[in-house]
Amino acid sequence: MRVLANDGVSQTGIDALEKAGFEVITTTVAQEQLANYINTEKIDVVLVRSATTVRKDVIDACPDLKIIGRGGVGMDNIDVAYAREKGLHVINTPAASSGSVAELVFAHLYGGVRFLYNSNRDMPLEGDSKFKDLKKAYAKGVELRGKTIGILGFGRIGQEVAKIAIGCGMNVIASDPFMEKATIDLSFFDGQTASFTIKTIAKDALLKQADFITLHVPAQKEYVIGKSELAMMKEGAVIVNAARGGVIDEVALIEALDSGKLSFAGLDVFENEPKPAIKVLMNPKVSLTPHIGAATQEAQDRIGTELATQIIEILK
Repeated sequence: MRVLANDGVSQTGIDALEKAGFEVITTTVAQEQLANYINTEKIDVVLVRSATTVRKDVIDACPDLKIIGRGGVGMDNIDVAYAREKGLHVINTPAASSGSVAELVFAHLYGGVRFLYNSNRDMPLEGDSKFKDLKKAYAKGVELRGKTIGILGFGRIGQEVAKIAIGCGMNVIASDPFMEKATIDLSFFDGQTASFTIKTIAKDALLKQADFITLHVPAQKEYVIGKSELAMMKEGAVIVNAARGGVIDEVALIEALDSGKLSFAGLDVFENEPKPAIKVLMNPKVSLTPHIGAATQEAQDRIGTELATQIIEILK
């Protein structure tokens, strides 16, 4: 049987599949040629990440396709219900990258509260001529310890964020319309464990209380954070989005940053990928990464292994 990993897959995933007798193809096929390639090359399984879409047209054109796999959590680039209606298996790896995304959130937060996103731009240009000026300019950092972090969306990734936040000494609040509470289990290096039960609160209450807000929600038709939501937030608050582009109104976000309503923002995802708005990219109060939340070696190994395990269980 043949597997097309159109957006790539880790070597651990390839090794597991090949050991089970599958042929793995890592050629990147252009979107408009995907259906023809699947049929011509007799592909049984197509694996994608965020770059490739598997919509109704591809599903209809490929009657012999058996599995569509998504390396990651969100499956908004796949017509999941339609595929399953047609008898295809649709699989993903919802837990594999949760920890990686959570760590990136804190990379943005720590970088922001100590002005690293700007300092790293200014030091190469003026570090040798205006060292004392820069030292003064960036001397008003704050600590995360003791502050309140608000987590919008309290699923796997949101709960991983909570684990790190608790370890940092932060007060954790969360909002999720589908969850009343969650138990956060922490494991430490010496074998000790600790559990914390966090009850969710209303979104508006979270927006008013949190010093730092991080989003972990799926893509949706309306903004989760728009002008009215930004107005509810504390003066000088911070927002991080490592979820999906389009859940924050970027025009309203830039206005809030420019007015001083927000101190800074961390963005890993954007409304217009792969060409984010220039006003977002150039704003000095935005910490930027190019949609790399799940892009750690460890996460990619877990994703590849989990996809391989599911494929083998289904087809063998």
